[in-house]
Amino acid sequence: MTELWLMFSAAFLAATLLPGGSEVLLVAFINDDKSAWLALVIVASLGNTLGSITSYYLGTLGRFARSPEEMAKGKYKHSLALVQKYGYWSLLLAWTPIIGDLLCLLAGWMKLPLLRTSLMILIGKSIRYILVAAMALHWL
Repeated sequence: MTELWLMFSAAFLAATLLPGGSEVLLVAFINDDKSAWLALVIVASLGNTLGSITSYYLGTLGRFARSPEEMAKGKYKHSLALVQKYGYWSLLLAWTPIIGDLLCLLAGWMKLPLLRTSLMILIGKSIRYILVAAMALHWL
């Protein structure tokens, strides 16, 4: 049970703006107990998704800080263009390093629908953790 809480916490923190490598922890826990892989993947996916939703809400607060014109010209322009073009579908990439956190922030900033956004984040992050777990099970 302790492993599940640690996995959840690490995944949650890794999805916010704090750096973290929850995949390494997932592989280590699977290495210790291969039969727990499914519970670990579920907990990691939920924790990571909730962390991204936290970033989404931080983005909603940022709406008051920057105008759309400032966002379109600044360092966010490529990510903003991605979210503008694909909408909540772009959140399937929320698991990617660097850009994933920004996509979640921008989704909140653009006030994309929370339910659809959350579902896309969950799907993308779950697929990533399933692939990591499958590789760990195969090679360990």
